[in-house]
Amino acid sequence: MRKPRSPGTPTRAPYFLRAMHEWISDAGMTPQIIVDARMDGVQVPAGSIDEQGRIVLNIGLDAVRGLALTNEKVSFKARFAGTPHSIFVPIAAVQGIYARESGEGIVFNEEVAGEPRPAADAEIRDKTTKPTLKIVK
Repeated sequence: MRKPRSPGTPTRAPYFLRAMHEWISDAGMTPQIIVDARMDGVQVPAGSIDEQGRIVLNIGLDAVRGLALTNEKVSFKARFAGTPHSIFVPIAAVQGIYARESGEGIVFNEEVAGEPRPAADAEIRDKTTKPTLKIVK
């Protein structure tokens, strides 16, 4: 199991998550989150996890009850195959949020859990050399 970030570490992810959830919902689309179910503290139905240890969760207001998008967690109640479940996801386990209908959204960096990194920027950054720091006298 991978451990989430320390609770005192500030992150922009919950703010982006809430903003994207509102934007996607206001546009009449379905917000879905990608979750790393291998991280400590994640409580999701085991039968819905894929081979890579991920699960995609519909967090549309018509699909869940009691949705909480806080700085520490995503939690709600939902049905999976007709069975009710209480879902709990530490914010560090959220890998991204997107609209099911259009695919628009944001992916968070997997190397630094919870820090946003749009996919296009990641591709560009990965193809270039890493920046270096030079001391100027």
